[in-house]
This record gives sequence, structure tokens and C-alpha cells, in this order.
Amino acid sequence: MNTDFRSLNSNATPSVLTVSALNNAVAQLLERNMPLTWVSGEISNFTRAASGHWYFTLKDNAAQVRAVMFRGRAQYADFQPREGDKVEVRALVTLYAPRGDYQLSVEAIRRAGVGNLYEAFLRLKAQLTQEGLFDPERKRGLPVFPKTVGIVTSPQAAALRDILTALRRRAPHVNVILYPTPVQGDGAGNKIAQAIATAADRAECDVLLVCRGGGSIEDLWAFNEEIVARTIAHSPIPVIAGIGHETDFTIADFAADLRAATPTAAAELAVTPRIEWLAQLQRQQEHLQRSMQRQMATQSQTLDWLSRRLLSPKAAIAAKRQQLQQSAQSLRYASEMPLQRAQHQLQQLQQRWHTARPDPDRPRQLLLDWQRRMTQAQQQGIRQRQQSLAGLQAQLELLNPQRTLERGYAILSDKHGKALRSSTELQANTLLHVRLAQGSADISVTSVQQSLTD
Repeated sequence: MNTDFRSLNSNATPSVLTVSALNNAVAQLLERNMPLTWVSGEISNFTRAASGHWYFTLKDNAAQVRAVMFRGRAQYADFQPREGDKVEVRALVTLYAPRGDYQLSVEAIRRAGVGNLYEAFLRLKAQLTQEGLFDPERKRGLPVFPKTVGIVTSPQAAALRDILTALRRRAPHVNVILYPTPVQGDGAGNKIAQAIATAADRAECDVLLVCRGGGSIEDLWAFNEEIVARTIAHSPIPVIAGIGHETDFTIADFAADLRAATPTAAAELAVTPRIEWLAQLQRQQEHLQRSMQRQMATQSQTLDWLSRRLLSPKAAIAAKRQQLQQSAQSLRYASEMPLQRAQHQLQQLQQRWHTARPDPDRPRQLLLDWQRRMTQAQQQGIRQRQQSLAGLQAQLELLNPQRTLERGYAILSDKHGKALRSSTELQANTLLHVRLAQGSADISVTSVQQSLTD
């Protein structure tokens, strides 16, 4: 039922409301004007009904208010409040109409101060994530066959008993070394980091479990300290974190090489049950046996097949002898046939050569005839040239001036050696040269007489 309260202030006659209508109107008014709000206080009169709903009173020094947390919300709470607990609730302000009680409908609950711790948790997580401390690349793999498991936890912790029970059940052959340390309280973070560093320095174990049981965020806060996260990240030994319950997350979980939901789960992740190794060995043994049996069966079939192909030594020798004879015949044929073929080709070539070979006697006779004729021609030519030469010599002898001089003639020449042929070329009182048949002389002309025929 919706009621407009503005009508109550009008001049009209006010309507009369029932108690139910009034309570419903007030409830709607509260729900519209009061959003979800965080409220802190102390738990009082806590009751858990059979239906699973929680009923309690939230109070402080000056006031109190009733609260209800229905089962659908209460089942996600990580703790059950007790009398006197300081808590913070995220609630919707409403009115329980049947009784007219003003109350809080709680959506979430946490211990007081958890909000500040959670903010600090988120800041540190963001810082270390940015530094790469949680990168998957730097995570180390767990050993396949660990011989020694180290445990960093409190000797009084129930988680230690759970871990030892799981290791004893799964791998009783594995050695266990405890590095005791407080897991909560003042200075617990430094002591946890020191225990992890001690395990790393001693190098006695193959894998290290950092564990504790469940609790509130305050109880687990030692594992949210920066020194613990950095010590885990720089440990040379692979680290498995098993802290709290499945829904609990700490900074140490992100820094570890592997996170387990619980301490018992951490022990189960650290070692493989011996029974599984034995079962695997048994399977491998059976596989090996089957493989050997198959191989033996195959070899047996091969042996039977070969035995059927195996002949007696006598038959084998006869077969080899026949094969040798065939090979010898093939060898003779292969060696004789090329020789016969070559001989036949040689005979053909000889016959063709005899047919095509020229007769050297006729060219030789022709050559002798040519030589004789050439010799005769040369001799005849020489005689003709000798006769011609003799005629030329006779003619030359007739024209030789010396022969003329021997007949009493002389040759006159002037001082320049020019032969004189006419008296006109002579002058008186000139010096002439006279060449005779034998010797010569220089003469002087005293006078010149011209010939009448000149």
C-alpha cells in the first residue's frame, strides 16, 4: 500500500490509517531514503535460528538497534559472531511491520577494523604485483620425487597435525623437518620470514610448506606482511602456501610458487601418494610384460616363417652350385660376346679399308714421270738460257768500248769526264783526257781544225 504523506498536510479531511498501513509506509520511506550503510557496534543477544537466520542487537555506549541477517547472506560470512564481538555490518535500514520495530537488514558482516586491514592488504598486493613479485614466470616447479619436506608453522597448530597425518598417509617414506615459528601475534611476520630464511640457508628439504589453520583476517595478518612475501619469493626452495581455509587469501599465497586451499591440501600437493607411484610402476610393469610378450610372439612367428623357408644344406649347396654355373655362363657370355662383336667389326673395317685403300704404284709412276719431265724441262731451260746468255755476251763483246780501243781508237773527255764526239766541242789551249786500249793520258789542245763535213 502506497501512502502519500503530503495529503496529511492538506486542508482536506485527513484519512485514517491502520497500524499496518502506517508501518508499511514508514518502512517504504526508510528504504527509499536510507541506502545500504556500514554500521559498527558490539554484538549482543546473538541467536541463530533453526531456519539459519541470525538475530542480534548491535549496540554502542549510547544506543542500540535490532538486526537480522537472513540465511542466504549469513552462509557467506567467514565467522559466526559471539557476544561482545566488535563488528561492522553493511545493512539496509528498515521496519519490521508486524511489531513496528525499527531494525537493520544485514547484507554483510565483518570484524571491526577489517576494512582498514583489507585496504592495507590491497595496497600491498598492488605494489608487489607491480614489482613483478607475483609473475607466473618466476614461479618454480615442484620436485617430482621430494625426499624431505620442510614445514614452517607453529608446533601447537592443529594444521601441523593435519599435515603430518596427510604426509604419513600419502608418503610415509618422506622425511619431515619442522621450522617452528609463531603464526600470529606481534612480531609473527618477522619470525615467519626468519624461519623460511633458515630453511633456505640449511637447504635440507626439497619443498617447503608455509601453513596455518583458518581464522579471521587479524589472525592471518602475519602472512600479509611484506617481509614474509619477499622472503617466500626469494627462497631457493619451492614454497607451497596452505594458509587458512579455501576462501582465505593472503599475500603469502600470491608470492608462493603454489597455493593450496588448506594445510592438508598443501601436504597433498607436496607429495604424490606412494600408492599412486606403486600403481604406476605396476602399470608400467604390466605394459612392459605385454610388450615383451607381443615381441616374443612376433619373433616366434618370424622364426616359424624362416624355418619354413630354410632348406637342407645339400639342397642349398645344389642351388648355389646351379646359381654359380648360371653366373659363370653369364660371365663367359658377357666376356666373349663383346670380343666376338669387336672382331667382326674389325673384319668389316679391314674389308672396307682394303676396298677404299688407294693404289700407290700409279701415283708413284706419275710422280717419277713428273720428276723426269721437270728435270728435262729444267735442263732445256738452262741450255736455252745459256745459249741466250752466250749470244748476249757476244753482242756485249761487240759493243764493248775496250774492243774498239784495241783496234786503235781512243776516247777523249773533258775535265768533267764528258766524252767528246765533235771538234766543235774542242777549244784551243784546253786540257783533255785520253783513254787508250792500254792506259790513258792528259793532252793539251793547241789548235782545232773544223771538218769540212761539219
